Amino acid sequence: MSCKELVELVTEYLEGTLPPEERQRFDEHLEICPGCRTYVDQMRATISATGTLAEETVSPEARDALLSAFRGWKRG
Repeated sequence: MSCKELVELVTEYLEGTLPPEERQRFDEHLEICPGCRTYVDQMRATISATGTLAEETVSPEARDALLSAFRGWKRG
């Protein structure tokens, strides 16, 4: 698994929704990549610090801005 692929799968990993084979590949990559371990740890800390965000609490403008940003990031 590449670092880029790990970044794309981190949400599913943290939510526990990765298929077992992908989770194993993810875990194997974490064992050999200190940068990705740090990234996953930072994501866990961010989630812990911010808690959960309910969809209905996000304004339509903020939702559209976030979706646009993620679409742009995915293309790049």
